Amino acid sequence: MTSAQIPSEPVGAPLLRDPVALLRRLEWTVVRRLDGLLQGDYRTLFRGFGIDLADLREYQFGDDVRRIDWNATARLQTPYVREFTEDREVTAWFLLDLSPSVDFGSGARTKRAVSIEFTGALARVLMRHGNRVGALFCGEDVEEVLPARAGRRHLLQLLGRMMARPQAMQSAPTDLGRFAARAAALVRRRSLVFVVSDFVSTPGWEPALARLALRNEVIAVRLVDPLERSLPDLGLVPMRDAETGETVFVDTHDRAFRRRFEALAAEREAALVSAFAAAGVDALELDTTDDVADAIVRFAALRRRFAGRGGGAAQSMRGLT
Repeated sequence: MTSAQIPSEPVGAPLLRDPVALLRRLEWTVVRRLDGLLQGDYRTLFRGFGIDLADLREYQFGDDVRRIDWNATARLQTPYVREFTEDREVTAWFLLDLSPSVDFGSGARTKRAVSIEFTGALARVLMRHGNRVGALFCGEDVEEVLPARAGRRHLLQLLGRMMARPQAMQSAPTDLGRFAARAAALVRRRSLVFVVSDFVSTPGWEPALARLALRNEVIAVRLVDPLERSLPDLGLVPMRDAETGETVFVDTHDRAFRRRFEALAAEREAALVSAFAAAGVDALELDTTDDVADAIVRFAALRRRFAGRGGGAAQSMRGLT
């Protein structure tokens, strides 16, 4: 099932064309709220993943025997232990699906608008603590890379590129498998990777996402709209496939049709949950009606809940409220 498109400009669209104004609003309405909601959680939620070998020294009473370097001990005939330096910084990558289907929205905001707000707010939180953020853009069969850096100017560049992508009327079906494979080749150091997409794609993307998750902590942020789950009784309405541009007329007054639509939507939901679990990634749901600050707090709850367990526990943001 693909996403339909309603050709209308969302409320707040002028703001979503000005990255400076948007970032200023996010800092006042989202980031400042997060300071109180998350409190001291920033430090533990966004710390680095790895440890680097810093030095070897002679074993002393009380040292952890698991840190003994047996090769050095055998050569020098004296017990030596390894000392490590923990990497406290996080490199975060946003894999941003900007294909035509994310321009759909049945209410005040489109899925692309929610994606821009979520990415901007979370990237701002990450950068406040010295972390670097990069992005890979996908849409209209075009991929663009924004290298991982820190700083306000870099964040404005990221938001500006998301806003600058033109709204396409149709395109070839999105291939998220190729997108994830490109990201796996690009992200060489273990990172926190957000795949922000509605996952309207050609089939077969799960293996590529699983390979990406082998070396990274991957969060699938799935963009959804209420109208993609359930249709109201609106009579005979045109519906256009946002990916291909094909238009069909459907009779939403037909109760049996609405039930079939809801059943198909539920099947797709279940299939996606299973796919995320099989790929070994955690899944967050971001609805076009969601409050961005609350969404990030729910992400924080999920990250704490599954810290140290790795991927595979596909969860919904709504299930953590």
